Amino acid sequence: MDEDASERRVVVGVDGSRSSYEALRWAVRYAGLVGGTVDAVAVWELPGLYGWSAPAVDMDVDEDETRQKMSRELTDVLGADTADSVGTHVVHGNPADVLLRAAEGAEVLVVGSRGRGGFARALLGSVSQHVSQHASCPVVIVRSEKQ
Repeated sequence: MDEDASERRVVVGVDGSRSSYEALRWAVRYAGLVGGTVDAVAVWELPGLYGWSAPAVDMDVDEDETRQKMSRELTDVLGADTADSVGTHVVHGNPADVLLRAAEGAEVLVVGSRGRGGFARALLGSVSQHVSQHASCPVVIVRSEKQ
């Protein structure tokens, strides 16, 4: 995710939620307007990984599964031609931390208003709220039409 600083890079978090798909569409439109590129970032995390015991799963399988799912989602949301123009990054870690690192030097960070978890009536999800307060670049939070 280390890119030339002169490039107008748009970073977008994709987590499979409806609002992240809207954020992805917004990021692609914006990058087209400013002549930038889009880096879509999917983060995978194993619950309890940082506890006292080692994970009882194959971490490579989870990463491969996340990568395949992201590829399908980008094609479904954007169409094959546009999806091919989007850079993809699948990173293990805490979603907010990974997105903040990915957005260093970016033109803008785009996230959905709420991820897949959380409370249905919450205005902002924990990740969108955290990155809006700590990002080193402007943050755009996109809501889906039906929430």
